[in-house]
Amino acid sequence: MPRKPSPLVSLARWAAALLVLALAAHWAWHKPWAQASVEAWRLSRMPSPTALPVPVEGIRASRIADTWGGARSGGRKHQGVDIFAKRGTPVLSATRGVVSSVNDYGIGGKHVWVIGPGGERHYYAHLDGFAPGIARFDLVEAGGLLGFVGDTGNARGTPPHLHYGIYAMSGAYNPWPLLQAGAKQAPGSQPGR
Repeated sequence: MPRKPSPLVSLARWAAALLVLALAAHWAWHKPWAQASVEAWRLSRMPSPTALPVPVEGIRASRIADTWGGARSGGRKHQGVDIFAKRGTPVLSATRGVVSSVNDYGIGGKHVWVIGPGGERHYYAHLDGFAPGIARFDLVEAGGLLGFVGDTGNARGTPPHLHYGIYAMSGAYNPWPLLQAGAKQAPGSQPGR
């Protein structure tokens, strides 16, 4: 019959196990994904914006056409607005958020997803390039640089523009009214920033 360990040995094993768990928790807490998860949770508890700044530097909301719902190839409908600007114009985050994806594939070409207030996902597509060093799990402030206007993905050969979309839990919705509301706020204010 195996001998039962003494209470002191059992206590030492429990203490060692707790120490290992504490060290693992400390290590994990300082990883970018852990901080991003906490910030994404905080953002999800905030209300969704009712007004937003235009996410392309130097472009006024009055210059943006409401292209929501327009017909696209394959029977798709346009789920965002196209904001035309010179190639290389800075694309800025419309809200504080967590970068959930930085990729170059599909119809959006070079694109960035940001999780913002209300847990809504903001989609910045057809970028010519990304902000230096931008990566998944980065925390961005409203007005933070994400990339530059371009024509990548299925926009290749069209005038350079940003495709900007917003996705709530129920799906995509039209960002154009929020951009227009942002333009109507008091002069000097920066909605969502």
